[in-house]
Amino acid sequence: MSGAVGGGGGSSCLGAAAAASCSSAGSPYSAAAGGGAGVAGRLPARVLEHVFSYLELSDLMRCALVCRNWNKTLADENSEVWRSLCTRTLSDEALRSDILCNLPTYKGKLKAFQHALSSHDCSRNVYVKKNGFTLHRNPIAQSTDGARGKIGFSEGRHAWEIWWEGPLGTVAVIGIATKRAAMQCQGYVALLGSDDQSWGWNLVDNNLLHNGEVNGNFPQCNNAPKYQIGERIRVILDMDDKTLAFERGFEFLGVAFRGLPKACLFPAVSAVYGNTEVTMVYLGKPLDG
Repeated sequence: MSGAVGGGGGSSCLGAAAAASCSSAGSPYSAAAGGGAGVAGRLPARVLEHVFSYLELSDLMRCALVCRNWNKTLADENSEVWRSLCTRTLSDEALRSDILCNLPTYKGKLKAFQHALSSHDCSRNVYVKKNGFTLHRNPIAQSTDGARGKIGFSEGRHAWEIWWEGPLGTVAVIGIATKRAAMQCQGYVALLGSDDQSWGWNLVDNNLLHNGEVNGNFPQCNNAPKYQIGERIRVILDMDDKTLAFERGFEFLGVAFRGLPKACLFPAVSAVYGNTEVTMVYLGKPLDG
């Protein structure tokens, strides 16, 4: 069985670019990186927290590269710095509801928002609600509609939770996709898994899908229970071992797909039922145990 925390998760495709940007921006501070940054490097933690609480995430990432003292101040994921940024960035609904209940730190909640389903990389028939995490499908006939996460992964191990908050309809698929996978098609079909660019688990009939073919039932057991609305499924993507696995109710269901390509893979969903809603929350690096 595996759990997850909101703080880790290896490198992401966009995250790697951001890290490269930060490294480039941080180069003027290389001389200070080994120790202090003059007077600023010796400021008390309370003063630093107050100053940092006015900055945005990109600025904080650069500040963490300045010196050990600044990095140590920003290492507390529940500090006033991250609380302040969290309240400025996330909606009141997201913070007050149970959407982020499995993320104990403010920095973890911010990271989940960074990785949430994208309002720009999805079918025109869906939109992300104001809470920033829930996808709503409009009641459009004869259409299957999907969305990708904002950030994809090319290495490391990653976990996220996903759950339906409305009827599944005839097809409801969760999984992963490359940037080339289609996020809309005509008819009511299993969009994820319909080509060689996506891999999906249809929660309606418990079939695994890839390249337009059924890859067997999942989980592989007799009389596997059907998905219940509101039930959180944990998705575990291991880009080091090239596998995709699932958990339900903290029960490890097994590896669904092996031999994933060395590509940038994004969390993804596809739905067919009008006015149904799907929520996805990135958790970070899974913990084995």
